[in-house]
Amino acid sequence: MTQSGEDRQLIAAFLEMMAAEAGAAHNTLLAYERDLRGASETMGGALASAPSDKLKQLGAAWLPLKRTSVARKAAALRRFFAFLADEGFRADDPSDALPRPTSERPLPKILDHAAIEKLFQEIERRKNEGGGLRIAALLELLYGSGLRATELVSLSRNAISIDKPFLILKGKGGRERLVPISDRARAAVASWSATLPKDSLWLFPSGRKHLSRVRLYQLLKELAANSGVPPERVSPHVLRHAFATHLLEGGADLRALQLLLGHADIATTQIYTHVDSRRLVDLVNSRHPLVDARAKAP
Repeated sequence: MTQSGEDRQLIAAFLEMMAAEAGAAHNTLLAYERDLRGASETMGGALASAPSDKLKQLGAAWLPLKRTSVARKAAALRRFFAFLADEGFRADDPSDALPRPTSERPLPKILDHAAIEKLFQEIERRKNEGGGLRIAALLELLYGSGLRATELVSLSRNAISIDKPFLILKGKGGRERLVPISDRARAAVASWSATLPKDSLWLFPSGRKHLSRVRLYQLLKELAANSGVPPERVSPHVLRHAFATHLLEGGADLRALQLLLGHADIATTQIYTHVDSRRLVDLVNSRHPLVDARAKAP
């Protein structure tokens, strides 16, 4: 089954709006296009004009899929139908007929302080070995600044300066954020940079390009294995989670953490509060005014 000309035109107009007005990232646009075209085919090429009762066919077609996939597809269609209604391409918004699967967001995998300490002990042991300076700089930036894997490997040669305690990154959706760089990380980067050719474009070069994400994963797995930490527990994203979790445990404000991680919605950041529940309970038990009142009671 193919799309109708109307569906093709309206999907294209929607994607153009998402790129121009919402600043959607390239991969996000590809995902929207894929989901909308698939829904159009399921609807016989008449997605844009489909009434509510017809949209229920999508829910049936999506039954074999995971809840997360259904939620993503439904969200794409809701934005599409909202666009059609706002732009006057249809008089109603039928998206209430779309399924709303309840999805439990998985808790982030984290490393405890002991595991992090083992990684850094291995870094210290390897500092005079080949590749030791590079993995030290990578780990300091992943755990010390919470960089995403793509952001890290694509850093330019001069992105981090020894006398500049921050850098400005453009992350998901083209959003810019300020990333603090610790003294330790800047020192590690300076030591690593001193070994690079002067004409290197990248901070972490590999051939004619920069280090790949796949190679970054491999380096971290090797580091974990040599540290006595199960390699399956370590990845760039896990280190980013550890950065966020340990900051929160140390008393960081959730809004500040949102800015550091580059989350568009604080609801994304709030997932980290689960790991801090013990500290919050201790805080209530030790700092709540009623605690003092009970202590003074006869």
